[in-house]
Amino acid sequence: MTRVLILATFALTVSCRMKSDVKEELLKWESDFEKAVVANDAEAIGKFLADDWVIVDPNGEIIDKARFLSVIKSGVLTHELMESEDRQVRSYGDCVVVTALTKTKGKFAGREFTTQERATDIFVKQGGRWQCVFSQLTKFSKK
Repeated sequence: MTRVLILATFALTVSCRMKSDVKEELLKWESDFEKAVVANDAEAIGKFLADDWVIVDPNGEIIDKARFLSVIKSGVLTHELMESEDRQVRSYGDCVVVTALTKTKGKFAGREFTTQERATDIFVKQGGRWQCVFSQLTKFSKK
């Protein structure tokens, strides 16, 4: 009985540590992604995204990776601020869901914008590294 209890305690400890490691890894990933966006570095941004990544914007439009990166490369979309808070990470094996409250400031087609949105990113671990496969933004106005 004691041996079973020791093994169960060890398994729980390892499981909690693995979840903590995944959480820290994904939080760093999100931070590095935000830095790439603020640097308006389409090549760096592209490395974070799976080839079939799409984002659903706050208006419900679906934008694929190629289109998203092309507006950054062209300078049509630029960011000077992207900050997230209230990040939550939920791990499901090789799939992780990250939610956050994100503030952004930048320009799109020469017009300045400032947003506050709930962001949801879904990551899948493929080939030993995390890639974002889906993102969704929802307008947020604090009441």
